[in-house]
Amino acid sequence: MGRAHAAAFLLLALLAAAAAVDGRRQPEGGENACAKGWQCSGSKFCCNGTITDYFKAHHFEELFPRRNDSIAHAAGFWSYQAFIAAASLFEPRGFGTTGGEETGVKEVAAFLGHVGARTSCGYFYPNPVAWGLCYNREMSPDQNYYCDNSNELYRCVEGVRYYGRGALPVYWNYNYGIIGKGINQDLLSHPELLEQNATIAFEAAIWRWMTPVKRRQPSAHDVFVGNWKPTKSDTLSKRYPGFGATMNIIYGDRICGRGFVGEMDFTISHYQHYLDLMGVGRDHSGDNLDCADQVAFNPSSEN
Repeated sequence: MGRAHAAAFLLLALLAAAAAVDGRRQPEGGENACAKGWQCSGSKFCCNGTITDYFKAHHFEELFPRRNDSIAHAAGFWSYQAFIAAASLFEPRGFGTTGGEETGVKEVAAFLGHVGARTSCGYFYPNPVAWGLCYNREMSPDQNYYCDNSNELYRCVEGVRYYGRGALPVYWNYNYGIIGKGINQDLLSHPELLEQNATIAFEAAIWRWMTPVKRRQPSAHDVFVGNWKPTKSDTLSKRYPGFGATMNIIYGDRICGRGFVGEMDFTISHYQHYLDLMGVGRDHSGDNLDCADQVAFNPSSEN
């Protein structure tokens, strides 16, 4: 090998080594994609860091301090490790990795604010925002067990009960079918996975946060981080990007468009409390915090 060829080979080797140290590669299309080990790789969002850069185990303990209390109904079930394992599957799609660190912190606080409010038994105890992740299943399910066989795509499996389970509780056979397909789990046949495996329970909830699942509406992720741009119809319906719109997407007119109802206030209080605990502070909750005057994306009368 001549000197010129040897020098060129050495230069290429050094460039490859530098790229490996930097953790970046060039995918088709020219955008940088980064590798962050098992947590986040092959995505431009990974270049912004990962959730564990700013959300540590002690934060999880501070957000959910009573989850393992002796009177908690899911004591011993929920863990930081389960949340991080589930979140890592969605970091390449931008969950907690869109924008800078503050945006990531706010999104994790927003998502967990919903989780904390929906799984809380704090209605019955002092300091209600301390009781998130008290449940992993509905305690008094409807006796029809949420079976609707008019849905031909996801018919009920004989003997299976579709009551509420998980971090953002899932109800009805068709929702178990849709979410199960999204996370590659047969939840239609085995909905009990959401009360048996905390990682799968968090994965189903984050999939719901990241994915538009109804017509004419964006994902909760997109309305929160600013990816969604409202149409004229949205602005006339008082739907704007922010935490309020995430409630519209997840709960619809059950709590939105009805003024300042208790369930909406309870969810907002969890989000703001978590922002305080994570060091951002409720002063940075963002615009359009509530959905009191918002028209639902999908009114229940049309479903």
